[in-house]
Amino acid sequence: MTQLDQPEPSFSDEGRYRLLVEAVTDYAIYMLDPDGVVTSWNPGAVRFKGYDSTEIIGQHFSRFYSDEDKQSGLPQRALQTAAREGKFENEGWRIRKDGTRFWAHVIIDPIRSRTGELLGFAKITRDLTERKVAQEALRRSEEQFKLLLQSVTDYAIYMLGPNGDVSSWNSGAQKIKGYQPQEIIGQHFSKFYSEEDRQIGAPQRALETAAREGRFEKEGWRVRKDGTKFWANVVIDPIRASDGSILGFAKITRDITERKRAEQALEAAREALFQSQKMDAIGQLTGGVAHDFNNLLMAVLGSLELLRKRLPDDPKMFRLIDNAIQGAERGAILTQRMLSFARKQELKAVPIDLPALVDGMTSFLQSSLGPSVQVRVHFPPNLKRVLADANQLELAILNLSVNARDAMPKGGAIHLSAREENVYEGGKAGRFICLSIRDEGSGMDKATLARAMEPFFTTKGVGKGTGLGLSMVHGMVEQLGGKVILESQNGQGTTVELWLPVALDSCDVQGSPMKQPASTGNKLTVLAVDDDGLVLLNTSAMLEELGHTVIEADSGKTALEALRREAVDLVITDQAMPNMTGIELINAIRKDWPHMPLILATGYAELPSDAQDGLLKLSKPFRQHELSAALDQALAG
Repeated sequence: MTQLDQPEPSFSDEGRYRLLVEAVTDYAIYMLDPDGVVTSWNPGAVRFKGYDSTEIIGQHFSRFYSDEDKQSGLPQRALQTAAREGKFENEGWRIRKDGTRFWAHVIIDPIRSRTGELLGFAKITRDLTERKVAQEALRRSEEQFKLLLQSVTDYAIYMLGPNGDVSSWNSGAQKIKGYQPQEIIGQHFSKFYSEEDRQIGAPQRALETAAREGRFEKEGWRVRKDGTKFWANVVIDPIRASDGSILGFAKITRDITERKRAEQALEAAREALFQSQKMDAIGQLTGGVAHDFNNLLMAVLGSLELLRKRLPDDPKMFRLIDNAIQGAERGAILTQRMLSFARKQELKAVPIDLPALVDGMTSFLQSSLGPSVQVRVHFPPNLKRVLADANQLELAILNLSVNARDAMPKGGAIHLSAREENVYEGGKAGRFICLSIRDEGSGMDKATLARAMEPFFTTKGVGKGTGLGLSMVHGMVEQLGGKVILESQNGQGTTVELWLPVALDSCDVQGSPMKQPASTGNKLTVLAVDDDGLVLLNTSAMLEELGHTVIEADSGKTALEALRREAVDLVITDQAMPNMTGIELINAIRKDWPHMPLILATGYAELPSDAQDGLLKLSKPFRQHELSAALDQALAG
């Protein structure tokens, strides 16, 4: 209540004002004299301050203040402010009669006469304890929520303005994205997206989707402060006012890079398993086809060879027969390679003339690699022989050459060279030939080079490579006592070095004529066992051509029955037969006829574990002179 310029109120007006003040119970309305002594007291003051008028009128109003406020001089300052500025308004804790506190909103107005003399003060106090408690609860809740957000370090939780500017930043965001709050608040959140995503408008579409649909969620690559990328799960929710307008967005980001890598590793493992199963199935199929093809080739080769001996002396006819024999022999070499691929053939280390081997497959290599690739061979004269398996080495050179071709999509040259060196490694010294296969392709970086020989690792697309080629080469060379060295740099091609041991001079070179044991000249009764009628007919014909008597059996059971009926000098049996295999038949024969000469004819070099040591094997398809040599060897024990 300020100084009044109106006429003094009449008694009736004063009475009405008093009635009004006395009726108010939600506000304490009372008068103070210029020194702050209470001069009036309404029912509202009685209700929430607890004093009757008789208890408080004449007392100084500072008794409603806490000791701390009184010591600081707050009551006196309030009166001084009201007198000086025309009004004092404040909120704070006040004391009831019973000593309890309440939160008060206080207004003090000076009362002046017409001449400006200070007559006293009008003081209005309202109890806002409930509102204060609610505000404190809200403040504590907000602080707890803020602490909660700040304590979360596995999630980036922050606010965006309506246009996407960052307006808050928790410790999880700082940890995941690398920015301090002062570095990022006020910046647009598109800063976290890759340049490609920004160019296609991905950040803006995310906000538009959240605003339109009420939520946006996606996974993708995001960028940290240091430029590194991480795989993020992102959720954006709109924040709306009561009228539905967008106030901003809440954004939660989680770094799930490890999960993504685990998923990729699992997928890679599944793909590797699939490729392994596929290769195993192909290997099984290839081995089976090669075995059956071996039998067919044996029938063709044997029949052609016998037919050539019985035909009249006709050079043109002999040329045709020889041509057919050469074609069948090539087929036999092909089946050996198929069996090698299917791992149905054991590693046979023999001395190999490396230049002759490479020269013999150069035309095949050139036709396999295509016209855009040139094969260039650089071998020194008088190169010593290496100890290796010819079929496996040919396959390794072919695989490495195909890899080299694939690394040169625009074409180029593949250089095959060799050198001889003494090697001392791991406490062992030896003489080795280094066969080098170098391409002019794109090369490999350090990470790819480090994994290049891992099984199933490949840089080719799905279905274009198994990742087994280099590991198979590595295994073969290691088994021979050598090693594989890879050298490569980006843009500078790749060199694969196969270090193969030098063969001893006393060894026979592969390809040289087999030393035939002297034939005994005995005419034998031979039991020939094979479930394939074509092979059995061909084997019998060759034996009869050699002057022997043949008893035929198409199974192990019929063979045992024949042995019990007939006097037999030697048994030659196939391995892969139904009901009883060749090994099982041989084991059964040795029980009752322990001194019987036995020959196992098979296209497989890997025999079951129950095969006895020293068992004489004759590889299919075999020629007549090979059969004759095997007979002599079997009879010689």
